[in-house]
Amino acid sequence: MNMPTADQRLAVCAKPEGRPHVMYQSWKELLFLHWEFPAEDIQATLPPGLTVDTFEGRAFVGLVPFYMRGIRPRFCPALPGISNFLELNVRTYVFDEHGRPGVWFYSLDCNQALAVRVARRFFHLPYFDAKMSAPTGQTSIDYVCDRKSDESKTHITYQAGQRLAVPEPGSLEFFLLERYRLFSYNPKSSQLYSGRVHHVPYPAHEAIYEIHEEGSLRLAGFETDAKSPVHAVTSPGVDVKVYALERVPAIRG
Repeated sequence: MNMPTADQRLAVCAKPEGRPHVMYQSWKELLFLHWEFPAEDIQATLPPGLTVDTFEGRAFVGLVPFYMRGIRPRFCPALPGISNFLELNVRTYVFDEHGRPGVWFYSLDCNQALAVRVARRFFHLPYFDAKMSAPTGQTSIDYVCDRKSDESKTHITYQAGQRLAVPEPGSLEFFLLERYRLFSYNPKSSQLYSGRVHHVPYPAHEAIYEIHEEGSLRLAGFETDAKSPVHAVTSPGVDVKVYALERVPAIRG
């Protein structure tokens, strides 16, 4: 498979034309932690139709805790008790047979049961029920995630440091942060799906963080062996438009 071109990486940043969005979301107080793993190890975990995306030959798995705020369908208001919750995802970076870059999620922990069921049913995403806490109003965020189906906890404290420049195309920061397409897979039908989002580029800051416990990557099959992340940034967040899933047509030949 040919890796995405520079033009393809830039094209996905643009707002989808001729398609109405179906949902609004706000992603707030994000932490992006990335570890490097052998590309062949990541490739072995991916479904048919996806290839691990690399930056200068390097492949990454990321851990991203954040706040979901104001989640609502396009024509509905946000609802108290439903529209605001916590989420933590484990992800890697991939491209499909058409050369389109995006994100593949190994897990998305969430403390809103309805969101878990809707995402699993309609988006074919691996959401999990979790007991989570991240008190607001403090200098640093003390983020704790306990997945209910496994004896594993992720506990990270983080805060924003110095403001960083907007990632330049071709940089590692652009590769890791500027991702506007997700992929999901329905094993029952062996169908790969693609979904788009659109938002302004992440305002990014240096991350000041401490990892107390890290179980989420282990559950995804990746052992960090107590190694520190190779890349870490925070972002105050972005407002997001979400578009409907589409089937990814396979290339026959």
